[in-house]
Amino acid sequence: MKSIIKSSIWTFILSLIMTFVACTEDQGPRPLEGNSNAPAEVTNITVQNLPGKVKLTYTLPSDDDLLYVVARYTLENGTPMEAKASYYSNSLLLEGFTGQSTNEVKVYAVNRSETESKPVTVTVAPLKAPVYDIYESLVAQADFGGIRITADNPTKEEIGILVMQKNIQGDWVPLRTSIYTSVDQIGQSLRGFEAVPQDFAIVVRDRWLNYTDTLYTNIEPLFEQLMPKSAFAGIKLANDAKVIGTYPVSNMWDGQFLEWWGSYFTDRTIDVGNHLVTFDIGAKTKLSRLRIWNFSEPIGGQRMYYYLGAMKKFRIWGSNTLNDGTLDSNWTLLGEYEIKKPSGLPYGQENNDDLLAARDGADYEIALDKPAVRYLRIECMENWIGGKFMAVSEVHVYGNPNF
Repeated sequence: MKSIIKSSIWTFILSLIMTFVACTEDQGPRPLEGNSNAPAEVTNITVQNLPGKVKLTYTLPSDDDLLYVVARYTLENGTPMEAKASYYSNSLLLEGFTGQSTNEVKVYAVNRSETESKPVTVTVAPLKAPVYDIYESLVAQADFGGIRITADNPTKEEIGILVMQKNIQGDWVPLRTSIYTSVDQIGQSLRGFEAVPQDFAIVVRDRWLNYTDTLYTNIEPLFEQLMPKSAFAGIKLANDAKVIGTYPVSNMWDGQFLEWWGSYFTDRTIDVGNHLVTFDIGAKTKLSRLRIWNFSEPIGGQRMYYYLGAMKKFRIWGSNTLNDGTLDSNWTLLGEYEIKKPSGLPYGQENNDDLLAARDGADYEIALDKPAVRYLRIECMENWIGGKFMAVSEVHVYGNPNF
């Protein structure tokens, strides 16, 4: 009988607990307190109008249970916005304006019961948003196999430069290769176009979906081809790096992108001076870019692309005559490059972003004002382990031999 009574008591207690939990879950998140009295309003609001932004500074009310201050406003494109700051701060930053009109902002003090004060209304007049100055600096010009977009973004805004062409219905449609960036100096080429005159439309957009006017242009991309590797030949100049074992320079154009036996390695025991490799591309060519696949070390069942002898900092040189290897006026510096690991993870750690950025190789562009050349040299200045030796899987050379 006692066991039956104890069982009944525990069943009753358990049912009460479950009922309490269910009720709590049904109610959802609740305010920290139950004070329905509205707090006092913020006072002494000052407005600082900035490019596309507004900074509000104010005096907080003295309510003991004040939790935060919220400002509500609507952007010129109709988007409702809200900005909050805790009671530890006396300012708010309101973003997303175009800077082409005045705007009304309502500011509320909110207590721990989520009870709001009466609104204080201020009128703001933000300055012209940075996206419009970026548009004014925009330049589109012909490039090898496509067009090149340059623009100035000194405040490093997060923007999209939408490059559009018409679809079969005659509507302007953004290309998948449109530019999304926050760098201060924008310079990017969109490739894969035939060398015939084509219409493009370009617009700049910020992350609040504010759009500039549209730049319409007709551009004829420059002819570009992948230079035939059958014409390539390795050259050994006096100061070229010693090769490990039997890994000839020709491994850089053998079509093997992963395995060690199809890659090119310089001697890692020699760390005096930068490591150089020289080769002939078979014809004097106006170069557009080199696509380079660094060797990827197989570590722990995955490929490590930013590891050991994979190049981190390097130069590309060009010439039409060979000398003893001295990098004098005979050789033109075609470009100096530094490879960035997208993830920013420490050496020896890589994620999927790193893999996606490296597995298909990367393009290293040659400026349009550089001369046509036949002989190329790659100079490894620093690899990912901090040395000079290089480990390269494959190199593609693009350009126009009929310049």
